[in-house]
Parts: sequence; C-alpha cells; structure tokens
Amino acid sequence: MADESVLPAGAPVPDEIVRSVMIAASAERVFAVIREPGWFINDGEYREHEIVRHGPVTEVIDPVHGRFQLAIEAHEAPYRIFFRWLGGGLGEISDAPNNTVEFVIDPAGTEKRNLVRLTVRERGFAKLGLDEAVRRRNYEENLRGWEEQLEVARALAEGGA
Repeated sequence: MADESVLPAGAPVPDEIVRSVMIAASAERVFAVIREPGWFINDGEYREHEIVRHGPVTEVIDPVHGRFQLAIEAHEAPYRIFFRWLGGGLGEISDAPNNTVEFVIDPAGTEKRNLVRLTVRERGFAKLGLDEAVRRRNYEENLRGWEEQLEVARALAEGGA
C-alpha cells in the first residue's frame, strides 16, 4: 500500500490536510500532549525530542529524522496551538518557505464523560515551491502521517505509552 497514491492521477495537490480523532480525555490532558513543538515528528510511536529555542524559532531535534524549525504562532490553552513549520535553515521566519500546522481541541463529551475531538489542519503545500511530483509525495506522506500521529496523541492522552 505504501506505493499507492491517495490522490487520483492528474488531480492537483490540495493545499491543506484536515484530519480528526476522538479522544477519551479532557481538553487539558490532550493539550498537554500537543503543546510540545514537534511532538508529531515520529513514525507512529512517540519519541522524546531535544528542543532548542532561538528567539521566535524552536529547533526540534529528532534522533531519527533530524532537525526541524518551528515557530509557535498561537498558544491558546487548552483548545488550540498553531505552529509554522519552516523550511531551510534558521533565519527570518517571513523568509522561509513554510507550512502551518494547527491543532484544535473541541469538547465532544458530556458532564460525566471526557471526550474531545482533536483536529489537525496542515496548510501550505501549494506555496512550497517544489515541483508537482515532490509536492504530491509530501502531501500523500503527510496525509498518512497525520493519521498515525493522531493515534499517537490519542494513546498518550488516554494514558497509554
């Protein structure tokens, strides 16, 4: 299945990915998982990352995938966090090609049961300046990746490892 395209042949690459998962936990508990810059840089299994701050830019160092630069654009505990995923090296945020990754937590439970919907919205594929084939591959990899990472968030928030 890894070689199958999720986009129809000839279809343009969409600019955004939206995925959601239901989690049996409080908004505060889910936010505690997703507020860490780069928590989603994994392969379906959570790993600790080294976090280094350079002014408005946070560098996330993953032991498997390397270094990534993120800027926190909004931090609205416990319902929303918004990252700008920067391409290239450290520098001016406005100069770097970037995607945005927004996480929103919506209460979906009752007074007796904690349940939230965690939604991720990644935008910016169209402006990355890559050729169509590379954009398509990035989009499709991220589409599958968000499904994995939302399951990681669920497992962590619901008390699993």
